[in-house]
Amino acid sequence: MEILKVDNVFKKFGDKIVSNHISFSVQKGKIFGLLGPNGAGKTTLLRQICNIFTPDEGEITLFGQKMSPELQNKIGYLPEERGLYKKSKIIEQITYFGELKGMTHKDASEKAYFWLDKMGARGWEIKKVEELSKGMQQKIQFISTIIHSPDLVILDEPFSGFDPVNTELLKNVILEMKSQGKTIILSTHIMSQVEELCDEVCMINNGDAVLYGSVSKIREKYQRNIIHIEYSGNIDLAGFENVDVINHSDGNITFKINDNNFDKRKFISMINDKTDIIRFAIETPSMHEIFIDVIAKSNKN
Repeated sequence: MEILKVDNVFKKFGDKIVSNHISFSVQKGKIFGLLGPNGAGKTTLLRQICNIFTPDEGEITLFGQKMSPELQNKIGYLPEERGLYKKSKIIEQITYFGELKGMTHKDASEKAYFWLDKMGARGWEIKKVEELSKGMQQKIQFISTIIHSPDLVILDEPFSGFDPVNTELLKNVILEMKSQGKTIILSTHIMSQVEELCDEVCMINNGDAVLYGSVSKIREKYQRNIIHIEYSGNIDLAGFENVDVINHSDGNITFKINDNNFDKRKFISMINDKTDIIRFAIETPSMHEIFIDVIAKSNKN
């Protein structure tokens, strides 16, 4: 079932195009990654999905309908710029956000205590936001985002300010929400989290969608273009075409192949003529490497 459809969305501010005819869809129960460097247009697109901004052209539909106040209550949006009231007590603030989304005071209060327990934040309820660290505030912001059990959860850099322990806690909560049939849009710069969590991604650069598809299909497309060689002795790198050295230290070298028709066996044989190969591996690049490669090529166009 299609939860979200972004159809040919175009948006500009002044002379700057921030969404250049972008299209994608998100299916129910999936984690969808919205990726890109700083200033790529991700946050503006998220705000259009939430109806904070409206597209100049194109259409966004949620749950098969055009945006309405009723649909907005089915969304939980965690913005990159946090929006907590620094002088308010934690329990009062979370409960208030629940009531804004249509919950009764009693239900919102009960859910607030449930999530404070789950997020390891019980005991903070009478503290004020200004008394909390950045990571602690991030937990409260997250709880305020999902307090009303939204069907679509939009998270813009949700791991910001978290240490490794709390990062793992939040990842487990996100995966648990997915198992419950919730749909999550995740915007993050950390590609290892994309590999762990996301089913599909759309990568944006300078307002353009430069990569879109399932993580597995994208990695399959880029598969086997990295060759890692462990060697003994010296190595002469002269004379190799259609390959880039992306890492080189004593006894280890990693090449990136730039030609789909490249003869890997011949290449390895040529290396073996120049030095003694101890071990070699033809590897699939990580999403981090794919991200850098796609953005670099996009910037050249």
